[in-house]
Amino acid sequence: MRGLNTYLGSIGTTIFTVMSALATEHAAINLGQGFPDTDGPADVIQAAADALRDGRNQYPPMPGVAELRQAVAAANQRFYRLDIDWEKEVTVTSGGTEAIAVSLMAVLDPGDEVILIEPLFDPYSPVVRMIGAIPRIVRLTPPHWDLPLSELSDAFGPKTKAIVLNSPMNPCGKVFSAEELGFIADLVRSHDTYAICDEVYEHLVFDGLRHIPLMTLPGMRDRTMRIGSGGKTFSLTGWKIGYITAAEPLTQSVRRAHQNLTFTTAPSLQRAVAVGLAKDDAYFASLANQLQVRRDQIARGLGAVGLTVLPTQGTYFITADFSPLGFNGDDVAFCRHITEQAGVTAIPMSVFYDEPGAPRHYARFAFCKRPDVLDQAINRLRRHFAG
Repeated sequence: MRGLNTYLGSIGTTIFTVMSALATEHAAINLGQGFPDTDGPADVIQAAADALRDGRNQYPPMPGVAELRQAVAAANQRFYRLDIDWEKEVTVTSGGTEAIAVSLMAVLDPGDEVILIEPLFDPYSPVVRMIGAIPRIVRLTPPHWDLPLSELSDAFGPKTKAIVLNSPMNPCGKVFSAEELGFIADLVRSHDTYAICDEVYEHLVFDGLRHIPLMTLPGMRDRTMRIGSGGKTFSLTGWKIGYITAAEPLTQSVRRAHQNLTFTTAPSLQRAVAVGLAKDDAYFASLANQLQVRRDQIARGLGAVGLTVLPTQGTYFITADFSPLGFNGDDVAFCRHITEQAGVTAIPMSVFYDEPGAPRHYARFAFCKRPDVLDQAINRLRRHFAG
């Protein structure tokens, strides 16, 4: 038989599938894949259950149900003072990953260059390459993950069509500063490019920091596709409800891509996320505060085990350097080792790099778990490395 798609054959099975299967095999506490171990708000779940019984279970409108698009527009105004036309500038997708894909498809042609910032969420580069575009990589360096301004500036060129900006940033937990965002916006404007802003962790920001959408900066309103996620905001990651806010010309192109992928998303879940976006300020503040407590809990615990913990300003994730433990192996071997021998699963950070030379002594741990689960994981690691 003739061969299959060459590129897809080269990328293999995602590390999250591999490590989750290994965690199950060894009854390990899974701090690898980033999903909470408790359900989200009861009223949002009840809204989904009620919506299933109201007789509207057939195809919803391709761009999304009116209730959710209106709620997304209202949230943009409420949190960021952005005036959004819900009919013309909001599109609902099947999760943030589809939102990323259709946003890239909306602006890229084969041969275009798109700037990606390492370490990066793993679907970015494969989607760019499947479109036929070319990734240009700019690397952040631990432990502080500062943006290398000269390298970023040099990455922009005549073929640059877009930059993908993830803030708060998975996997390293960086929240881009106002100064860094201003520098990026200047480059986007001066090179006449677009910005695809993955902001699914927008409400998971710690230490009194503030999430600033690139779309709010001067000249960026019409150049930016801003991606949000009901799954991350309401701890309901299995629902796969994403949304894109963009100016009308961009939205038209986004929707042409969306209609040829998933076309639409479960209407009951869309309407429930609309209920969630209308929750009071206390909910959004408590979400970040509770996660910050868990971040501090796991940071103390990993430090007590002997790892060097890197700062994280947002998201579900924390990075730790395991080299002080004297482990004889790279990050893939380390994560396999602690899964099999200590009963705790993490993700090797090197999988979040597209180009050679990735650091090989860091592991990413998810802390969006119950406090008792985090305590159990730390105790297992402590016992293992103390022995």
